[in-house]
Amino acid sequence: MHRRPPLVLKQAALLALAFGAHAPLLAAEAFPTRPITLIVPYAPGGAGDILGRSVAKELAGIAGKPVVVENKPGAGGNIGAELVARAQDKDGHTLLLGATSLASNPSLMRSMPVDPLKDLVAISGVASLQNVIAVNPSSRLRNVSELVAEAKKHPGKLTFGTAGIGTSSHLSVELFKGEVGVDLLHVPYKSGGPAMADVMAGNLDLVFELMPAVVGHVRSGKLRGIAVTGSARSEALPDLPTVAESGYPKYSFVSWFGIFGPSGMDSRRVAQLNEMMAKALASGEFKSRLEQLGAEGMSGSPAQFDRFFQGEVAKWKRVVAEQGLPLMN
Repeated sequence: MHRRPPLVLKQAALLALAFGAHAPLLAAEAFPTRPITLIVPYAPGGAGDILGRSVAKELAGIAGKPVVVENKPGAGGNIGAELVARAQDKDGHTLLLGATSLASNPSLMRSMPVDPLKDLVAISGVASLQNVIAVNPSSRLRNVSELVAEAKKHPGKLTFGTAGIGTSSHLSVELFKGEVGVDLLHVPYKSGGPAMADVMAGNLDLVFELMPAVVGHVRSGKLRGIAVTGSARSEALPDLPTVAESGYPKYSFVSWFGIFGPSGMDSRRVAQLNEMMAKALASGEFKSRLEQLGAEGMSGSPAQFDRFFQGEVAKWKRVVAEQGLPLMN
């Protein structure tokens, strides 16, 4: 039996330690190894789709691999959320663009296909943004006061379209109805695009649509904005007053979007994806794009975004109970 000289053994041990110490780094550098799929749980043309494609473009440049957007609309975003939660690969190649509805659905839906707090992992915020109350340019409704007066005169007659039950465009109206004491007829769609098209065509009275989806139509005159839903005016549409300015100071609604992955993802991969999103959010081009859309970037660590998300789930549980919002199928 031949015995290795002590020096050779020592060198081998040092090499093993060196490679072992750099294993996480090497693994990190190897990601992604194939295209990343970003599930957007809304149909093309809506705010979620617009933001999702902006994120995908920026991430692809950072990752060096394509980021493919797959639209999976329906059930207030639950269809897309379930696809990601049930994804076989948990290595960061399948991601979800989640939104406000991901936090509100557990309190609004009679049954949920997934538990977002248990079945998904929060990776990074993307953007926060206001909704815009918009009508057809020829509509008799020119401001919030006229909208409320008409709704009170004809309860349940004015129609509003949304991107689906439980989405932010729906929740913003439900809060408005409770705050001002009016009844409006809900017409749910699979995304905000078709709802806005029906307002333009005169088939629907109004939408409370997310800023990125509606801002271009308001600027071009295809829709008329009458107010924004946040606590302050938007730089994207500075001439529009807030609902609070219009006589209802307690009303305020702001939506958000963020990146999630399936639970069970390695924390180092979560951190790596968060770093990639931080680079995207710091990009001058992406900042400019968000500004054009009337949105604000949401930066922060995975832990910070997770705390924010847990707070949103708790908030909507409280709001649904306090407002007596009806449960949805």
